[in-house]
Amino acid sequence: MEALLPLIINLIGGAAGGNIAGALLKNLSLGTVGNSIAGILGGGVASQILPGLLGAAGGMDLAGILTQVASGAGGGGIAMILIGIIKNILGR
Repeated sequence: MEALLPLIINLIGGAAGGNIAGALLKNLSLGTVGNSIAGILGGGVASQILPGLLGAAGGMDLAGILTQVASGAGGGGIAMILIGIIKNILGR
């Protein structure tokens, strides 16, 4: 269970990041549910890739939790933006 908690934190951060990006970039927004789904996907990917790239250990202290939330939110926001761009291109 302890290994699952960092992933859950990243997924929640990703959903938040997707919705924040959707609120800031209304022309790319996928709606609340779409932003959340894209953000969750991006947060999950970020949770797998970023620790290896940054060499960061996913500890459960305050710094580790904040790092997980930030990486999840960043990954979620980026995923929402990319999916929004693709949706806009295909929608033309």
